[in-house]
Amino acid sequence: MSKKKFLKKIVSVMAMASLMVTGMVLGNSNSASAVTSSSIPNHVLVGYWHNFNNGSGDIKLKDVSSNFDVINLSFGEPTSVTSGDIKFTPYNETDTEFKSDVQYLQSKGKKVLLSIGGQNGEVQLTSSTSVNNFVNSVSTIIDKYGLDGLDVDFEGHSLYLNAGDKDFKNPTTPVIVNTISALKQLKTKYGSKFVLTMAPETFFVQLGHTYYGGLNSYVDNRAGAFLPVIYGLRDELNWLQVQYYNSGSINDINGKAQSMGSGEFYASLADMLLTGFNVNNDSNYFFPALRQDQVVIGVPCCNSAGNGYVSNAEVQSALDGLINGGTVGSYKINNKYPNLRGLMTWSINWDQYTNFNWSNYFRGYFNNLTPPVNKLNAAVLSSSEVINGSYSISAVVPAYNTATSYKIYEGTTVVASGNLTAGQPAKTLNYNAISKAPGAYIYKAELSDGSNTVTSNQVTVTVPKAGDNTLQPAILSASAVNNGAYTLTAVVPKNNTATSYKIYEGTTVASTGALTSGVGEVSISYAITNKAKGSYDYTVVLYDSTNSVNSNKVTVTVTDSESNNAWVANHAYKVGDIVTYNGGTYKCIQAHTSLVGWEPSAVPALWQIQ
Repeated sequence: MSKKKFLKKIVSVMAMASLMVTGMVLGNSNSASAVTSSSIPNHVLVGYWHNFNNGSGDIKLKDVSSNFDVINLSFGEPTSVTSGDIKFTPYNETDTEFKSDVQYLQSKGKKVLLSIGGQNGEVQLTSSTSVNNFVNSVSTIIDKYGLDGLDVDFEGHSLYLNAGDKDFKNPTTPVIVNTISALKQLKTKYGSKFVLTMAPETFFVQLGHTYYGGLNSYVDNRAGAFLPVIYGLRDELNWLQVQYYNSGSINDINGKAQSMGSGEFYASLADMLLTGFNVNNDSNYFFPALRQDQVVIGVPCCNSAGNGYVSNAEVQSALDGLINGGTVGSYKINNKYPNLRGLMTWSINWDQYTNFNWSNYFRGYFNNLTPPVNKLNAAVLSSSEVINGSYSISAVVPAYNTATSYKIYEGTTVVASGNLTAGQPAKTLNYNAISKAPGAYIYKAELSDGSNTVTSNQVTVTVPKAGDNTLQPAILSASAVNNGAYTLTAVVPKNNTATSYKIYEGTTVASTGALTSGVGEVSISYAITNKAKGSYDYTVVLYDSTNSVNSNKVTVTVTDSESNNAWVANHAYKVGDIVTYNGGTYKCIQAHTSLVGWEPSAVPALWQIQ
């Protein structure tokens, strides 16, 4: 967390010979007393406590405002950049007093984390020795003061990417690989209650959407360098709290340059994390969305705290837009994120300096969010297709349910049962029926909260006799034609004896494949590209061991290449292409090959509505 104004990142290439480590075995320390068991609220306020006095005021740790749920001790710093040896000593209390303060906050349900790095704490884990030093020294601090976890606030030149290291899912740069390894070891050592958060600047995260790791001449090799660390630890990461201050201009997923000073800046860049985005504008490297509960928005609490401060009302506009859906400024948020984790601020000290204006406001905001009311609601039951006498029964338990147990019945017999946790998100329960004899089977599910019971809808599954399977023709259709490209779809009816198929263009076999007899409905797709102007006839023939059967005939007419611009899957689009989809007109803003699921209305990173 910077204690200074924004500094422009300069172009630099850092050559460093180092060893990569892939992990090491640690002793079993899951029962370490350093990690408390109190739960973390669904919506959090996170603040940084100064272990120094910079004019914002001296605060004893125990006197931190009760508005904050998580307190980050800033900062643990290395003895040297590459040592990995982290030190932390309270500046205004004895160790005994400090431990007591930590315990006091924890008794109030607060989490106290060690934050490592900041403006002056550059950390480069360049070798196996530095990894060992990091894990051991951080563990010593956590155990000494009884802390709840770790916040990673690496800034400066802590993280960077070597030339050619372009796949964030499989990084090769030693400082990246070693950082992931060290943090995984700490999470493993302390167990699931160990809180792991990260607080990178926008330069190290969202900038990677446009520029990644200095792969071009515009930025240095640190751009987006936190992305492989976030991805590598996404299963261990409690939340990511990007610093949306001290930031340069950053492009959002629509390609618009977003600048500090508005709710739109916060909303658009947070939405990027919640939606996912292409890294380095390359559709081959898509950074998947984080969960709602993994996203915290980091803001300065006042003008003195950092460059980029905006009013509380402006920050609230971003929260309202993200939580409820809508438009913030000119940025449209297409989804709702009611489980957005919360806000982080630099800092607790500056907040007290300004009479708690920030924390009072947002403590009230989150406290007043109307929580869902838990009710005993019935499960929704469904079944899969029957394949050779086997199928699955699925019971979806609605979210915020009071149910604490369930039973799934086949007729009057309980075939599955178990416990549930009240008040949880929606949960799917599955029962697999294996090799059932031919016949009809009736299923229902009961949910109980100990006082009352509710029953789901009833589902009947019919297992056909082996002889009921017949050779039935496929149903053929074709998509719209776009620049000579279109897709054929052949639907093979269920309970078919077909074991193979051939797709014909006129009298020429265009595609063949195998089928499994007696299964559920099967859909076969065949993509055609760059067809010349003309008309083409298609049929599908299904075969079993003795017979064959023809589908309906479909005729596809290809006109001039630009006469039909409906969007299709499996087509290579270039920047500037115009397509139509579901009544809307879209312009391609990133070259890519289209896939099912990447329809223009669903991927604003690729298409801009006109």
